[in-house]
Amino acid sequence: MTQASLSISDDIQYKSYDPRVVRRLIALAHPYRWQLLLALAMMLVATAAGVAGPYFVKVAVDAVASVDAGASAAAGAGVQPQAVSILAQAALGYLFTVLVQWAFTFGRIRIMAKAGTAIIYDVRNLLFEHLQRLSLNFFSHYSVGRVITRVMNDVEVLREFITWAILATARDLLALGGILLAMFSMNTRLTLLTLVVLPVMIAITIIFRKRARENYRRVRSAISWVNSVLAENINGIRVVQAFTREGHNYAYFRDQVNHNHQQAVLRAARVAAAFPASIELTGYIATALIIWLGGAAVMGESITPGVLVAFVLYIDRFFTPIRDLSQRFDSFQSTMASGERIFTLMDAPVEVQDPADAAQLPVLRGEVHLEGVHYHYPDDPTPVLEDINLKVQAGQTIALVGETGAGKSTLIKLICRFQDPTAGRVLVDGFDLRQVTQHSLRSQLGIVLQDPFLFSGTVRDNIQFGRLDAAQEEIEAAARAVGAHEFIARLRLGYDTPVEEGGLRLSVGQRQLISFARALLADPRILILDEATSSVDTQTERLIQLALARLLEGRTAFVIAHRLSTIVNADHIAVIQDGRIVEQGAHEALLAQEGVYYRLYRLGFEDEG
Repeated sequence: MTQASLSISDDIQYKSYDPRVVRRLIALAHPYRWQLLLALAMMLVATAAGVAGPYFVKVAVDAVASVDAGASAAAGAGVQPQAVSILAQAALGYLFTVLVQWAFTFGRIRIMAKAGTAIIYDVRNLLFEHLQRLSLNFFSHYSVGRVITRVMNDVEVLREFITWAILATARDLLALGGILLAMFSMNTRLTLLTLVVLPVMIAITIIFRKRARENYRRVRSAISWVNSVLAENINGIRVVQAFTREGHNYAYFRDQVNHNHQQAVLRAARVAAAFPASIELTGYIATALIIWLGGAAVMGESITPGVLVAFVLYIDRFFTPIRDLSQRFDSFQSTMASGERIFTLMDAPVEVQDPADAAQLPVLRGEVHLEGVHYHYPDDPTPVLEDINLKVQAGQTIALVGETGAGKSTLIKLICRFQDPTAGRVLVDGFDLRQVTQHSLRSQLGIVLQDPFLFSGTVRDNIQFGRLDAAQEEIEAAARAVGAHEFIARLRLGYDTPVEEGGLRLSVGQRQLISFARALLADPRILILDEATSSVDTQTERLIQLALARLLEGRTAFVIAHRLSTIVNADHIAVIQDGRIVEQGAHEALLAQEGVYYRLYRLGFEDEG
């Protein structure tokens, strides 16, 4: 995988104000409106206390100055007690503002952290619930990596914005307004002098923000490249070692992938270091001007020393929110983009939905009837299935045979109602599947796929997955029925052995046997075997065939298989070619026709699936 292939899909896109995203964010925050309002009120108090602090410093300095002036005029006896009292009051006032600012800031942060976390908790729950209901077609077009990015990274962007950026932006704006008001109230000339450097600071902010954005995009693309190469190398470690590619892969990772990331990070770090230093330098220039001209004004007795000191303190506080607001602007843009991506995922249509009056299926006999079924994907009019007519009696085992891409798996998806036909009907015991609940249908289905997936947990957890109330005796009975009990008993902790995510500690055959036990424990009325024996060895397949002979009795079964032994034992065989059923019947009858099935039989199903 090259960096170029990642630079677009993994790029952070910035988006201006989007009222739709803002409205939906407000709707998500609405249940926590009182917490947010309380945090806003506490922020107002803390900001006001912060702005008031330098004023008390001014009062204290002027009190000290008055003592010195009184002493030099030999009038200290009348001035000093009053000045000392003012000095004490100013010190207490300043201490009070500090304590108020600390207490209300602490309270605001706690409230916003809880509210923000609660909102993100709700968002992730909504996303997860929606993802559980989306059709399989969605996941065939939307990669798992992108889904995880939306649920984790993009939601985290929202959390940062909701928890910190919203009130921080309001705080910065209020602080700027309060500081300017305080400065103008003390001396208009010095305030206007302070604002002279503001255009310079704005220009610096714009220049560095653009540079920082480009560098951040490069870093994002570079780290995605690192992650992709790392994941690819780890997943393919057996092939890497088998072909002795360790040295070559290491050199590629070191000299290109990791080096590219290092250079991108260094470029971003240079810009990140230069921006605050430039802002600080501008602030120091403004401070120097104030000290120079303000000092002259003090000597000329145009202003008091306290005003000069207060101005220096206010200048230090004035430029901090300006710098923060610049950073908030980028946060706001990325939040708009992340919000749009999240809400687009939330709005992804659920293609297969139960109607409002959907019926609950009773206990099924297992009769399946496909009447004139057609299917094509929503974004592609090319037919996948055409005019499928098939009737399966309850308790029958039917084998679906055909070349890769013929439409066998799609037909199974329609029976499981993972997809709805674009024309025709799929009936189970006479019920149109579009008129019944998906839960009542799938709770009576058992599905075993070619590539069995086991969840992190124990062997018992995975067998029990389809029937959580099953007792240990029932779990073991299902495992014995498919020949899995013997190898499970030999595991380190037996049924309590952790299998890790995907069951990587077990062989493919062992995972397949566990998936058989899982399906059979659910006691399905209809059993789906999608090439379920293709990944097991001959001995394991023999065990499965013996188990199936007993367990399929009384159940309807659809079997997709490329092994002849699985097919010839079926009650009925349907041969699918180019989305149509071209032949159907019993094994011997189909051979006698010397048609498509005969050709597949002669090939030994070597290339089938």
